Amino acid sequence: MPLISPAARSLPNTSCRPLNTNHSPPQAATRDCHSSKNRFKLLKTLNHPSLYPELAATKGSPIFAGVSAPLVAGRSGVRYNSRFPMAAKLNEIILHNTLSNRVEPLAPMHPGEVRIYTCGPTVYSFAHIGNFRTFIFQDVLRRFFRLRGFRVLQVMNITDVDDRIIHNAAAAGVPIREYTEKYIKAFLEDIDALHIEMPEELVRATDHIDDMVALIEKLQAKGLTYNSDGSIYFRISKFHDYGKLSKIDVSGMQAGARRVDVDQYEKDDARDFALWKSPKSGEHFWETRIGAGRPGWHIECSAMAMKYLGDTIDIHTGGVDLAFPHHENEIAQSESATGQPFVRMWLHAEHLIINGQKMSKSLGNFYTLRDLFAKGYKPSTIRFLLLSVPYRRQLNFTEDGLIQAKNSVERLRNFVARLQAEQFAAGSNPEMEKRIEKADAEFDAGLADDVNTARALAAIFDLVRDVNAAMDRHEFLQQDAPRAVAAMEKFDSVLAVLVDDDDQKLRGLGIATSKVQLAVSQIEALIEERNAARRSRDFKRSDEIRRQLSDSGILLEDTKDGSVRWKYK
Repeated sequence: MPLISPAARSLPNTSCRPLNTNHSPPQAATRDCHSSKNRFKLLKTLNHPSLYPELAATKGSPIFAGVSAPLVAGRSGVRYNSRFPMAAKLNEIILHNTLSNRVEPLAPMHPGEVRIYTCGPTVYSFAHIGNFRTFIFQDVLRRFFRLRGFRVLQVMNITDVDDRIIHNAAAAGVPIREYTEKYIKAFLEDIDALHIEMPEELVRATDHIDDMVALIEKLQAKGLTYNSDGSIYFRISKFHDYGKLSKIDVSGMQAGARRVDVDQYEKDDARDFALWKSPKSGEHFWETRIGAGRPGWHIECSAMAMKYLGDTIDIHTGGVDLAFPHHENEIAQSESATGQPFVRMWLHAEHLIINGQKMSKSLGNFYTLRDLFAKGYKPSTIRFLLLSVPYRRQLNFTEDGLIQAKNSVERLRNFVARLQAEQFAAGSNPEMEKRIEKADAEFDAGLADDVNTARALAAIFDLVRDVNAAMDRHEFLQQDAPRAVAAMEKFDSVLAVLVDDDDQKLRGLGIATSKVQLAVSQIEALIEERNAARRSRDFKRSDEIRRQLSDSGILLEDTKDGSVRWKYK
């Protein structure tokens, strides 16, 4: 089924066969992914370390499997993650289901495993920070599920064919695969910079044209479609539950009287929508069994979601702006084809606004991630701000918020640095153990409560405050430190902001940074050298080292007992 370009003809794309839809790990599924036409490479390795000290003795259990393989016809390269135990008493996970408009307990179809479909980017341009608010929510969700011991099978699509892509590629005189490659590469680099984990399946729409055609044929066989001017439309009047997600009333709509050809249209404007679009002059298209043309936007996600996850999915996520028409149309075509519920729980992230206003290019407040990096903001700062507000609340993105997020990340990193560097008296304080356990329980309770990240963060910062105070009173003892560090690492398995690799990420994107990045071992070695210089009264060298550390973003504090503390600026 070749894609026909006005500039050139390309060979058929070879799609992978689907994953098994039973409870077996997907790597066991037979795949046919050897065509080099189906490859696009992940340029960065997502290598955020596995941070579960309590599981160190568990052998052969991949917790955070890194990405090393190229993306081949939809495979992300991430190994299917395995379950792992948690010792603490855990709260029931409840999530707000847009479909029922209620919070409901998580009840996966397959015990111990959660299957998630997430709407990924439409690669007609660079993703903006509103997109990344949703992507980071999805990342926090999957990280929390994995922390809880669930296996996660997440599928994210890349929409690499829609009206905007068709238009832009035709205007540029290049095939759509060539046009979108730049933006796919940028997206992969951006999610790497933000420590967003790769999904188990990252799938491109243009690799799944056959699957879309087969789904459209099912709908045709059931008499749910009609043809007009070479395009194929879905009759929403034939699906009696249309509007159940977005709560749109279509009772007064006359069947077949109104139809829409564009992929995006106005809210509440319910119309029969295009499943397959006839080609226009100068556009790219595919030759298929149902005629020449290309898929509509909505059919893409239904075909890919059901191919990799089965007829019924545990969770489908996306931005609130996708609830209608996109997700409503996904439900209509999917459930009409299978006769089964398409999604059990719909989770939608609220809008991001800029200084109280909707983000818009015309207002001059439209930002991509690269725009913010160029302004000097760090990836960890942006990640922290985007996850700090619970996903169902609107997030007001401001400069003050960025400054507060930067200070919050530095406070967490400085706390861990103090735990690792400071010398404590021997012994263990039972009250500190109880305090850490309390923070652990409250962190879990916050995320279990519909991913309430504000509550989870409050638990962490309350712990930081109390432990810092205990250290100042000399009530924090030597054996308390490993427990506190382990707790922070566990929290960071969800937050992913503790590792100070911001400059490394930015340099990888070709963005110069002024700070000279030093490893913790280098910092401690310089502090020891400074201490030796002071003992030998070489104050010139001592001052040089202090300035060197300061230029690298490290502040020193000489304490009354003669020890030296350091922290990030």
